[in-house]
Amino acid sequence: MPDRHVALSGPHVAVIGGGIAGLATAWYLRESARTSGEPLRCTLFEASDRCGGKVLTEIVEHEAGTFVVEGGPDSFLNGQKPWAARLAAELGLAERLIGTNDAARKVYVLNRGKPVPLPDGVFLLVPTRFWPFVTSPLITPWGKIRMGMDLVLPARRDNGDETMADFVRRRLGGEALDKIAEPLLAGIYSAEAERQSILATFPRFRELERRYGSLTRGMLAARRQRSQATAEPANAEVAVADHRVPSTIFLSFRSGTAELTDELAARVADNIRLRARVTGLEQLHGAYRLQVQTADGREVCAVDAVVIAAPAFAAARLLRPQAPSAAAELDSIRYVDTGVVSLGYRDADMDARFGFGVLVPRSERRPINAVTFSSTKFDGRAPRGHTLLRVFFGGSRSPRSMDLDDDELLRIVRTQLRELLGVGEPPLFHRIHRWQQANPQYDVGHLDLVKRVRRELPAGVHVTGSSCLGVGLPDCVHQAQETARDVLQDLRRSV
Repeated sequence: MPDRHVALSGPHVAVIGGGIAGLATAWYLRESARTSGEPLRCTLFEASDRCGGKVLTEIVEHEAGTFVVEGGPDSFLNGQKPWAARLAAELGLAERLIGTNDAARKVYVLNRGKPVPLPDGVFLLVPTRFWPFVTSPLITPWGKIRMGMDLVLPARRDNGDETMADFVRRRLGGEALDKIAEPLLAGIYSAEAERQSILATFPRFRELERRYGSLTRGMLAARRQRSQATAEPANAEVAVADHRVPSTIFLSFRSGTAELTDELAARVADNIRLRARVTGLEQLHGAYRLQVQTADGREVCAVDAVVIAAPAFAAARLLRPQAPSAAAELDSIRYVDTGVVSLGYRDADMDARFGFGVLVPRSERRPINAVTFSSTKFDGRAPRGHTLLRVFFGGSRSPRSMDLDDDELLRIVRTQLRELLGVGEPPLFHRIHRWQQANPQYDVGHLDLVKRVRRELPAGVHVTGSSCLGVGLPDCVHQAQETARDVLQDLRRSV
């Protein structure tokens, strides 16, 4: 079939990739042009038949009622990373936001095959309350003494990067790494703590160490500041973009996280090209020509600027002819495969409940990474009298689980639930979601790598999204804002 040339006049921006970063970039470009009155066209190219990327919510209608099943992220950070909540408010979704049920908030860690509660007052990694930590069986007496040495050990004051594992061992010891940091913090990124960059993933820890000389003193100071800043109860509402939203650390939507990406896609629907894979990128007289493969054949599209909001390996393929150094850097970013099994149960089938869920350290050598009680964490995820569980597998801790077929995977997951949580009855239903090359790995030196990539990009080309500066929804939204701003500044300078 012959090529079909699409000629478009005026400033035109191509956004490649329809995940949260691409959708938000298209939205911010459109809104900025609308409010400023500047003429601007934006076309979002998505290779698949849907937008949203790994944000995927399935509404399961069962005879017992409705289950809200998340195939990807089930929530996003608020507070220190307010960008996703602000975007939701701007889109008119503030009333759809829900907070976690913090009255039931308890996290367990598997310890020698048994779920043990994380001590009250442990914030991310550091104990901020003395007695619950001292009496907890999770950490041995020597491990507690070693963690307490954080108060007297000298602080590292330079700006050099290091692995999460090295940082935690240096400040708090090996047990803290094994029982808390590795399953909790490395688990957020599906990462290997021995390779995970502390500056790219949890820079706040290094900042607390530099400022206070100790993580413990830093966390206690931060806790005092939060207490002084607000006397509101944990589930109160706060103002975000002139709207009231729950003040819990994590937020979601009544019908799942896909409410955000669905609304974004609806707002920029006339700018979206689905089943349109960009296969080539050519620089031509200060502009760019895209080769686009569609169901109807090939198209050539001329644009003035390009935003690549696709995985690093996809961005590398497009950039290799024009920016080989940037492409090589992007190609060096590792990815891991991840998956989640969601299972619905009757409450009567649950022998016990374990708060928001159970983390599984690497040292336990299990084929699963964690279990979340979704219907405890958020209201409305399961009908009354029922429970929804999410079991995580794959990543750096259980990569072999990704090779199992669905039947074998379900059998193993059910075996683990029976052994660890006493859940022996068959589920009412299950859903399996697998994500190949899902999570970019922020290895030591990642921030410098991103800086090199951006220095080496041709003028008018921008790379954004989870491969760069944050994998969570708020980070991707924040990057989208900054990318849209940079694109508009470049276009204004070129006029």
